[in-house]
Amino acid sequence: MVSSTVNVVRYTALFSGIAYGWYHRRSLQASHDQHKLEVAAHSREKLIAEAKEAWKRKNEATDSNLVTDPEDPRFDLEKLIAKWEKST
Repeated sequence: MVSSTVNVVRYTALFSGIAYGWYHRRSLQASHDQHKLEVAAHSREKLIAEAKEAWKRKNEATDSNLVTDPEDPRFDLEKLIAKWEKST
C-alpha cells in the first residue's frame, strides 16, 4: 500500500511538471513568434531596398538630357523616337 504522503508528492510533481511545461511552451512560442516578425520585417526592408536600387538603375539608364516637350527649343524628335524604339 502506498501512503497518502507519497501520492501527494507524486501528484504535486505531476501537476508541477505540467504547469512548467505549459509555461515553457508559451515562452518558447512567444520568442518564436517574435523571431518570425523580425524576419518578416527584415525581408520587407530588403525587398524595399532592392526595389529602390532597381528604380535608381532604371532611372539612371534613361537619358536624363532627353527633352520630351515639343515646345522646348532643345527638343529632338530623332532622339525621342530612338528612345521609344529601344524601350520596345
